[in-house]
Amino acid sequence: MASHNILGRDGEKLAKGYLEELGFEILDENWVFKKSEIDLVVYKNSTIIFVEVKTRRNNSFADPEDFVSPDKQKQMALAADEYIHLMGHQHEIRFDIISVLFDNFGKPIINHIEDAFWP
Repeated sequence: MASHNILGRDGEKLAKGYLEELGFEILDENWVFKKSEIDLVVYKNSTIIFVEVKTRRNNSFADPEDFVSPDKQKQMALAADEYIHLMGHQHEIRFDIISVLFDNFGKPIINHIEDAFWP
């Protein structure tokens, strides 16, 4: 597996643990619909949250969350629509971004951006 894929998987594991510690229920990981993938689908307070996790070793070009493009947001919305349909969910939803940035000592810094976008 390529090093960027390993880094991404590590970031997703950290994000999952972070959310679980905050009391979120993990519904799905790496949920795929057609060409779209949602890293984490979580649930809390009757709300389904679709989470994109972005992980970087540094932010010399931009912060990790800056790499969630409008196209990625549209793809997530398509997948979310299908997920909501399949689950019969009729309550609130939202789209969050969790960025994981490793400092110079290899320690992860997690930034959870709630309601990060609405496609």
